[in-house]
Amino acid sequence: MSERRITDTEILNRVYNASDHEALMSAYRDWAEHYDSDLLDRFGYVAHVATAKALDEALRGRTAAGILDAGCGTGLVGQELVKLGYRDIDALDYSGDMLAQAERKGIYGTLMQADMKQRLPIDDHAYDAVVCTGTFTYGHVTGDAFDELVRITRPGGVIVFTIREGAYEEYGYRRRMLDLETAGSWELVGFYDTPYQLEEGNTCKMCTYRVA
Repeated sequence: MSERRITDTEILNRVYNASDHEALMSAYRDWAEHYDSDLLDRFGYVAHVATAKALDEALRGRTAAGILDAGCGTGLVGQELVKLGYRDIDALDYSGDMLAQAERKGIYGTLMQADMKQRLPIDDHAYDAVVCTGTFTYGHVTGDAFDELVRITRPGGVIVFTIREGAYEEYGYRRRMLDLETAGSWELVGFYDTPYQLEEGNTCKMCTYRVA
């Protein structure tokens, strides 16, 4: 990346409008070093705090739970979970550059680079809970990825995730969520709108499910 800092519009356009794997990875590679400061200071990102609180509520403060932070980015959600007392947290992300930033924080056990559009390299029922923030959005993964999150979560475990405003219907998330409910794969625990980025003035759906 050149020394010129990427503007807000440039980086968001590259991330949300990436045409293929390489374009998305290139965007995150260029953004990884400044990702935290951009999200928190420039965009007023707050979804990571809300997600950690939603997971804590769903787990009823059971801090010994084994958790996967899927689509962990640089580890902002993981940091919030650690503040709440959780320690058994693994991380998974599509971008090796983002994982490298997350690893430096020293909050995760295992870190995995994997594509959530594919079968994950994780055993069935491996985690008590899965949290996924900022991944179900434009240009990333479709609602089919929910199936893998269900597969790797133990029966009775919880899955907490955000869906970016505007993408809820367009990317098939709502349809797949309802299909899994109808099939008895998971049951809805919580569903509400919450701020996503304060400076951008946008929101997301905060979704909590319990695996059957």
